[in-house]
Amino acid sequence: MHPGSRIGAVYLCRDPIDFRKSIDGLSALVEQKLALNLFGDSLFVFTNRARNKIKALYWHRNGFCLWYKRLEQERFAWPRVDTPDAGGRAQGQFEGARMAP
Repeated sequence: MHPGSRIGAVYLCRDPIDFRKSIDGLSALVEQKLALNLFGDSLFVFTNRARNKIKALYWHRNGFCLWYKRLEQERFAWPRVDTPDAGGRAQGQFEGARMAP
């Protein structure tokens, strides 16, 4: 991420998204599904159906940053939508994972 940015929480979108979405579309998805503050210190990560691309969205000082990575031959490891969490419950579309700064 950008030097000097602090990431307090990471949220993975388990469902694949339409990769034509950019900052506005992804931020609307986060607001509708999570009802979280987009302007905080969270990182929101998305993948496509083939899991060879990821996008990461976060707020830095006075604007959104959107990172995009495409793998040429491999796929990203990604939790399945129907995988239960540690408590045995199936997660919703987003999964929150706390990370150290």
